[in-house]
Amino acid sequence: PPLEGFVMNRVQGDYFETLLYKIFVSIDEQTNVAELANVLEIDLDLVKNAVSMYCRLGFAVKKGPVFSSDQLHPTWKNAPSVNRLKSTMDPQKMLLSWEQGSPVMEGGSSATDTDTTSLEDQADTASVSSLSIPAAPTKRIAFLFDSTLTAFLMMGNLSPNLKSHAVTMFEVGKLSDETLDSFLAELEKVESTAEGEAQRYFDHALTLKNTILFLRYNKELTQDQGPDVPNIGFPLDMLRCESLLGLDQATCSRVLNKNYKLLVSMAPLSNEIRPISSCTPQHIGPAIPEVSSIWFKLYLYHVTGQGPPSLLLSKGSRLRKLPDIFQAYDRLLITSWGHDPGVVPTSNVLTMLNDALTHSAVLIQGHGMHGHGETVHIPFPFDEEDLKGEFSYSNMCTHKALQKLKEQVDLEHQCGYITMLNSNNRHRRRASDSTEYRGDTHLGGGLDTNGSTESFELVTEENNGEGKVKTDTLSSEDEWVPLELCFGMPLFSSELNRKVCRKIASHKLCSNESLQELLHSSRKLSLKVLSFVQSFQV
Repeated sequence: PPLEGFVMNRVQGDYFETLLYKIFVSIDEQTNVAELANVLEIDLDLVKNAVSMYCRLGFAVKKGPVFSSDQLHPTWKNAPSVNRLKSTMDPQKMLLSWEQGSPVMEGGSSATDTDTTSLEDQADTASVSSLSIPAAPTKRIAFLFDSTLTAFLMMGNLSPNLKSHAVTMFEVGKLSDETLDSFLAELEKVESTAEGEAQRYFDHALTLKNTILFLRYNKELTQDQGPDVPNIGFPLDMLRCESLLGLDQATCSRVLNKNYKLLVSMAPLSNEIRPISSCTPQHIGPAIPEVSSIWFKLYLYHVTGQGPPSLLLSKGSRLRKLPDIFQAYDRLLITSWGHDPGVVPTSNVLTMLNDALTHSAVLIQGHGMHGHGETVHIPFPFDEEDLKGEFSYSNMCTHKALQKLKEQVDLEHQCGYITMLNSNNRHRRRASDSTEYRGDTHLGGGLDTNGSTESFELVTEENNGEGKVKTDTLSSEDEWVPLELCFGMPLFSSELNRKVCRKIASHKLCSNESLQELLHSSRKLSLKVLSFVQSFQV
């Protein structure tokens, strides 16, 4: 159940508290205590103590134990079954009778009449003679989120009871499928409009609701389960990445493989966490943590030969003046290593950069020459119709950088979005203004893979210096360059989320065949990115 009245003052180094959090994210209704202790490789008595505390505090409820008929007293064998979920029996027929010498309820059907092969009968009837829990459902889909989402749900005052679910998502690190109905009911109460910064919180809540409804029990996603398996879709659990990272890698892998068929990440995940790496179950999201880092941005510019002017400075560097390649820019995109990026004015950036460089490496990128640069998010996988025709504001899939990217990165068996940037946004073009693109002129340059970070900085500066051409002479296509690529399901835009959901279904990304292709392509991408990173490390 959602946590009510939960207060935890975390104590650094408290073993039992750490154990409580590990069990929080690992426990589920299908795994008994002994199995849980085995999966976590923790002493059974410790797990029993932890679960006992959950029950005493009301954070968990003990489910009925499974008995064999041999363990029951003989008087239970003749007791009729009781329909616990749908009580349609006449109350008069449920009166106790003492005529047989023992209290027996009249009416109802015997345990032997229960059709144990029917899913409906298992859900609707609970035989007193067996007292067993219905067979566990199929493996589930896990939707991976980070603490940013829980913060949005907590801060927005979106709905009266939504905060308790947000606390559960943060502290437990998990919302299981059994609690999603009440969570969705609270999300339904969220209004669609708000003022100022609060609109961002409302948008995330509404898009999250649509994402859950799409992934949960969606028959479109499981059409290849075989003739003998009823196609009801997969249940959905929501897991917080930081809570999973609290488990060691081997334990996390065992927990995920035991319970889940597929992992799906929200996008973008915060740079402040390490995304979950998983070959099996397959992961629609970053294949390895480096794919969700600054390194992958640089790899993107490397394989496409395009990108905004970019300069990566190592920790401890000092700048006496802003490099020449950024002098023409009014706004810069600054990313401290391990933190999310931010757009800042060029006028007062030098002091901030030198301060940030004292504690981490920093990536500096040109963003806008006249205020903020203009960005457009392009969802993938691409449809065949998207790749036809010429480049235009409304059809950027034909951009030559994206064509090169398609050859190097598998965009057919993954989902997500590519952000395109137009730094020279004084004259914004629309679909009706689309022109024929031409030539090889780029904003920003490529970078080679031999040498250190220093050589990257020199190459980037040199290429971008050569690329200084009057923007009026550039074609519409050449004004746009790729800024970043994110794998997963976006929650910040309902329109973008809707397009990605449609593409997941139409391209059958959750089919067994597609997931097998994803497994191979994710491994190839991981090796390429790691090789790229290694080439710049001294």
